Amino acid sequence: MALLHILHYPDPRLRVISTPVDVVDDGICQLLDDMLETMYAAPGIGLAAPQVDVAKRIIVVDISPRCDAPLCLINPEIISHEGVGLLEEGCLSVPGFHEKVERADRIKVRALGRDGEPFELEAEGLLAVCIQHETDHLDGKLFVDYLSEIKRKRIQKKMEKQRRFSM
Repeated sequence: MALLHILHYPDPRLRVISTPVDVVDDGICQLLDDMLETMYAAPGIGLAAPQVDVAKRIIVVDISPRCDAPLCLINPEIISHEGVGLLEEGCLSVPGFHEKVERADRIKVRALGRDGEPFELEAEGLLAVCIQHETDHLDGKLFVDYLSEIKRKRIQKKMEKQRRFSM
């Protein structure tokens, strides 16, 4: 397993729309393992392949307190949603920033598991929010896109300043 580099906003590679995975093979399983290791080390509760510069429709999530319940979703598709919730979100690609975002409170998602088999999952609360957040990454969308233009520009300027100082 290997730690992967997480891209930071406003890197344009975060805006690339991901392509579906055709076959779940050893390479995809290795990517899932590397993504989980990277997510846990960050630390975070979700990570999408585009965040590690892989334009594939893959996300990993683990909201368990002990980080022992990883969920791998390949080609996830939200097939239904209901309710509205407002939770504070952060993002490994926008470190240090948290803002409240409105999302569906309950969802149903269809995906392939790491075994390549299709499954459906109903999720609510934090898990539903996390899956929606990570699925957005697959379409080139970030949580900052839900914020006002003023907040988004403020975050972008601070992220660019942090990047300059870390070089």
